[in-house]
Amino acid sequence: MFQTSPRTRQARRLRADMTGAEAKLWTQLRGRGFEGLKFRRQAPVAGAILDFVCLEMRLAIELDGGVHRLREHRDSDRDARLAAAGFTVLRFDNEAFLTNPAIVLEAIRRHAAAVRGR
Repeated sequence: MFQTSPRTRQARRLRADMTGAEAKLWTQLRGRGFEGLKFRRQAPVAGAILDFVCLEMRLAIELDGGVHRLREHRDSDRDARLAAAGFTVLRFDNEAFLTNPAIVLEAIRRHAAAVRGR
């Protein structure tokens, strides 16, 4: 994990200013409330600040707003860096999550089951 003081400060700012979609997902994930998995929010990992990460499952979850459509190339480079570090990245659109959160939760559940060998 490439943690630096500026990156840590930025992560703290992002935790304080979560989007509506991030806040809603965090209510599901926090405190081992989903499948007993420990998630962190806005955590610096492998040179990136991830919306949500489960280190045990090596799983990164990204909720993307409209601005990400303008920087897909940068996001794909970032995803490749995370994959090289052994992480799986699940990326979802904010609106899709807000419309149907079960899709995101089921994708996380399927990933956890595959990692756990069930």
